Amino acid sequence: MERNDKNPTEQSAKVQKSLIDRLNRVEGQIRGIKKMIEKGTYCDDVINQIEASRSALSAIELILLESHFKHCVVQQLKNGEDEVVEEILKTIKKLIH
Repeated sequence: MERNDKNPTEQSAKVQKSLIDRLNRVEGQIRGIKKMIEKGTYCDDVINQIEASRSALSAIELILLESHFKHCVVQQLKNGEDEVVEEILKTIKKLIH
């Protein structure tokens, strides 16, 4: 989450905990999908669970992107590290394709 800051702020620690909690839930969803496939569950039900997992990962991605902008990118720009703009543009392009 933070490339240059060795001591995460209280806010970034909260974001990190939230992300870990969400990832743990997604991990459980993925294990559930695997079990569904092993049991021969109806395909449409499996597909719906896969989409729910994908949606949860997208939410995680947005939270992380927001935190990255508010903390990492802002700090890098304050430090005169303008190359962060190109980096974040590349990341955004990946997200929309």
